[in-house]
Amino acid sequence: MHRLRWLETTKSAQAFDRLTSLKGEWNGQIDGVNTTLIYTLTANGSALMEQCRPEKGPEMITMFTVDGDHLIATHYCSARNQPQMATSPITDAQKPLEFSLVWVTGLKSPDDFHNTGLTVIQEDNDHLTQEWFYKHKGKAGKNIFRFTRVRQGAS
Repeated sequence: MHRLRWLETTKSAQAFDRLTSLKGEWNGQIDGVNTTLIYTLTANGSALMEQCRPEKGPEMITMFTVDGDHLIATHYCSARNQPQMATSPITDAQKPLEFSLVWVTGLKSPDDFHNTGLTVIQEDNDHLTQEWFYKHKGKAGKNIFRFTRVRQGAS
């Protein structure tokens, strides 16, 4: 019975289930600043919330949800704008998730800093890489951040 239910699950739901395996705490660095990511499943299991907490600087939130055959990531940025990014239709739930900008709210000028994409690479259960794409003053760029899972009870 369990196998049959899995076969009926959509590829996007499978990809979201894989993403929810990130639940818990992760440590890494963003621009040389020690940063903690905390993943929490919320909204009756329909949204995964990522809290990005740098040691110095403001916290940011990214919400991941399923929308039909793709996933959505809405990022509440410290730049005070909110890019909403979506994957293409999911065909392989095990591949890295590549989100591209759909629209952005809160942007005062197209020249203002804003994220234009995000790739989430789950290397294994304990290693995560995020590639954040952005635009600022007409120039595109990319930042790569690596995180390691914090094991409870580890010294």
